[in-house]
Amino acid sequence: MSVFANLVEHLADLLQPLFGASAAAAAIVLFTALVRLLVHPLSRAAARGQKARTALQPKIAELRKKHGKNPEKLQKAVLELHAEEKVSPLAGCLPGMLQIPAFFLLYHLFSSDTIGGEANGLLGHQLFAAPLGERWTDALQGGVLSGAGLVYAGLFVVVACVAAFSYRLSKRMAAANPAVQVGDGEQLPGLGAVTKVMPFMSFFTLVTVAVVPLAAALYVVTSTTWSVVERAVLYR
Repeated sequence: MSVFANLVEHLADLLQPLFGASAAAAAIVLFTALVRLLVHPLSRAAARGQKARTALQPKIAELRKKHGKNPEKLQKAVLELHAEEKVSPLAGCLPGMLQIPAFFLLYHLFSSDTIGGEANGLLGHQLFAAPLGERWTDALQGGVLSGAGLVYAGLFVVVACVAAFSYRLSKRMAAANPAVQVGDGEQLPGLGAVTKVMPFMSFFTLVTVAVVPLAAALYVVTSTTWSVVERAVLYR
């Protein structure tokens, strides 16, 4: 925690001439961008995997004709085909899962009063008028139209716009690449649930932003925005 706190402080010092009192918030956005850059190769691999799954559709159609009357055998054959081609139906979840530790690190950093036995100086940093260590409920105590309230209102607007774009993108991708059926309308294990939930994932960000410290909310908003833009580029 101390090492990470020092990293954020150093980034904030570097960005101070450009962002003034909001330098720590800018440092969190920069940190998020660095994390996403590190994960980007996995995102590209996930995109290639999606295209590979699409290319397997003709072979899966043949398996369906061959084993259509035996759903269990069909399901096994489809899974074996994915294994042979080294394609995982759930590979696209990996980039998101690897970002969870960074999120929780920020969450704990801006939820702790002390770090290494000393007062947490990061809690004094702000994004405009909103302290990075406070939550939406804290901002509401000063009123919806207070400085902190307006900061959160701006974040909610950004998240809503990104979520709406992500929903349309996910629906378009689902239509272009329908989920693999393994018999009697049944999808591969786990894939059906993922396909149904994916279009709504960005809307869950609204809840996250409302309940976590502002610093962690900035991470979530930045990462979600990056993810949607990345998907639009990689899956076009």
